[in-house]
Amino acid sequence: MKLIKKIIVLVTIAILISCQEKSKSKEQPAVPDSKPNIILIVTDDQGYGDIGVHGNSIIKTPNLDKFAKESLELTNFHVGTTCTPTRAGIMTGRNANRNNAWHTIAGCSILLEDEETIAEVFARNGYQTAMFGKWHLGDNKPFRPQDRGFQEVLYNGGGGVGQTPDYWGNDYFDDTYFRNGTPEKFEGYCTDIWFDEAIKYVEKSKDKPFFMYLATNAAHGPFNVPKEYADAYKDAELNDMQKRFYGMITNIDDNFAKLTNYLEKEGLAENTILIYTTDNGTANGINYNKKTKETRGYNAGLRGTKGSHYDGGHRVPFFIRWPKGNLLKKAEINELVAHVDLLPTLTELSGISYTSKKELDGVSVVSLLEGEEKALDRMLVVDTQRKQWPEKGRNPCVMSTKWRLVNGSELYDFTKDPGQKENLADQYPEQVKKMQTFYDTWWKNIQSDIRYAQIPIGGEAKTSVRLTIHDLHTEENLPWHEGQIRDGKFHPEGYYTIKVVESGNYQFSLRRYPEESGLAISQEIESIASTSFQDGQPVGKGLEVLKAIVTIGDLDLTADVNSDAAFASLNGYLEKGEYKLSCNFLNSKGERFSAYYTSIQKL
Repeated sequence: MKLIKKIIVLVTIAILISCQEKSKSKEQPAVPDSKPNIILIVTDDQGYGDIGVHGNSIIKTPNLDKFAKESLELTNFHVGTTCTPTRAGIMTGRNANRNNAWHTIAGCSILLEDEETIAEVFARNGYQTAMFGKWHLGDNKPFRPQDRGFQEVLYNGGGGVGQTPDYWGNDYFDDTYFRNGTPEKFEGYCTDIWFDEAIKYVEKSKDKPFFMYLATNAAHGPFNVPKEYADAYKDAELNDMQKRFYGMITNIDDNFAKLTNYLEKEGLAENTILIYTTDNGTANGINYNKKTKETRGYNAGLRGTKGSHYDGGHRVPFFIRWPKGNLLKKAEINELVAHVDLLPTLTELSGISYTSKKELDGVSVVSLLEGEEKALDRMLVVDTQRKQWPEKGRNPCVMSTKWRLVNGSELYDFTKDPGQKENLADQYPEQVKKMQTFYDTWWKNIQSDIRYAQIPIGGEAKTSVRLTIHDLHTEENLPWHEGQIRDGKFHPEGYYTIKVVESGNYQFSLRRYPEESGLAISQEIESIASTSFQDGQPVGKGLEVLKAIVTIGDLDLTADVNSDAAFASLNGYLEKGEYKLSCNFLNSKGERFSAYYTSIQKL
């Protein structure tokens, strides 16, 4: 009898242990003994159709096509419709309207300081973190990638190489990039450098798990590319710009092969989660000529391109491979997944316990990726704002796996009509009502999050802070790249939102050209000729100005300007606090316009 009781007790214990283990496995995914490395590759302006595996017979992407066949593909994956909104969503798991990242310029592309990033989460949990390439979420402290959880960074300024916050003279070749904030000169083509530096980082970091964000500025315009890549499409039925655009993607493809071959050679591929995706719809994969009524290129039959809230603007390629993990192998999933899902998903795959400090728009889709769950009952919103303040009903698209509600009045069945040609709103009024109700509730929820970022001035190091007109709050046209700075045609008025960290005397230096250029306000510079594979630059026009005016709160500072000098200098006492700051020049015609660059330093 005692023996029977012992057997019953042992069996009971075994059952309890088994149940506990099953319960744990549901709460936490099976993670290899050594945590996986993560490499997240996000290219720029490469749409769903800009890859051979999606039916593009023109483009040459053999290495990406091979990777796609070895990976799990999400065929209904969505991002923002432009650069910054996507990057903010990836970093935070939250829609860009919540965190001052709904635009790409004009002060609305700076990720709010109190947002927690994916890099901060991984760094806090023992991962090494690095990013290479395009950041586009703020160029001033504390908004730079090295301030947001990335321990090693190499990046270009602004939204792309050659844009206003970038180092003067950068043109994709032999440029100066920022290594942890310090300018460093490189030789070679930008995409080659990003991948080469990424491989060097893996080489020195491979003994511990790492999270790497590799975000190329290609294939964003200007469409500058090594000549051999443009020539690879010389006989294609494309216009000249498209040939260069396609060449940029083929260059990415070659670099991608270089990275994957290295991972295989070093035995790292098995336990590396490798993701390849892009930031919005195609910028130039397809072109319609209004005069000739000819269409050139390919867009996989999707409606819309970059900037559109139709699927062609935000449905993008997404491939994920992790041989040692439990992901479905060589499969496709057509459930709705988005960029905001990456943070909760990757932390769960890595065995990291993560609870967001703020409300997420994304969810973990691990159960979907591992085949435990077949469908997701959810809706998401993507929109295109591109103005000073988000506006309800402005270019919205409400998505489910099956449906798209566009502009609140157009309903499309994605599963049957991916090109969004047949509006079914009249046939399914209840579905329209359901999705519109979701949008109304969601919009009400995000409203309290909407606010501007404030750039700190002064503080501990008392270092100089450089403001560029890229971040000027204005609805007017502003010069967001070097060609427009040279041309000197756009003279918007507006303001910066700043925070004076401590009271004291400050010096303002207003410039027409950036400090590293060494150019005077009135100096003219020669144009740079274009080639068959690279855009040139226009003549740099000097500006004749008489006065410099700084307005901050109720304080006005004024100084006469020597146009032959590099900058105009003004000093004033500032009280600690939050302000709108305007830094203007006044010309001989009495016209007032914002200085293109302003440096501020506490004295």
